[in-house]
Amino acid sequence: MFYTQDILEELNVLVRYNLDTTLEGIKVHASVADVDVVSATRRLFEKGLITQVDGGYLTTMGHEAAEHAHAVLHLLQPA
Repeated sequence: MFYTQDILEELNVLVRYNLDTTLEGIKVHASVADVDVVSATRRLFEKGLITQVDGGYLTTMGHEAAEHAHAVLHLLQPA
């Protein structure tokens, strides 16, 4: 199994969340955001990882997924 473009877009949305607090969410404005970001955000909502179709807060499962997404990104960044 490989990363698809859809999964990459979802990972990019997840890493936008600040993991240092549960009081900070994100808002994806469909009128100005890239259509791929809007679609990825919708899919994350449908998967139960975020609380609103346009962003909101991470669910418990979403927080775990975002932690992993941040970790992979950190590990793959050039030194």
